[in-house]
Amino acid sequence: MDRLAEEYERGRLFFELKDYIGAARILADVVAEAPDDLAARLLLARAYYHSAQLGRAESELRLILERHPAEDYACLLLGRTLERRSRPEEAARYLRLHAAMTGAA
Repeated sequence: MDRLAEEYERGRLFFELKDYIGAARILADVVAEAPDDLAARLLLARAYYHSAQLGRAESELRLILERHPAEDYACLLLGRTLERRSRPEEAARYLRLHAAMTGAA
């Protein structure tokens, strides 16, 4: 396994242990070296969300959706992030998109 894959796994482990700040630190480095790695960027956004770094989560999620507009989980998480940032009208758009993509009610 190469070093970057090992770092991603380490970040994932920190995330699973609910050390979201630690996970974000590790994953930010992974994403800096592999900016097109969707899995790493999505996990980084989740770590930011769970550690209440909502501005950073929003930025990562918008970037993901620019590059991968059909990424339904990014729509859901961006909607939830915007809700937590007290922007419910903006959040509703992404939550509707997620529902349309997944058939969720």
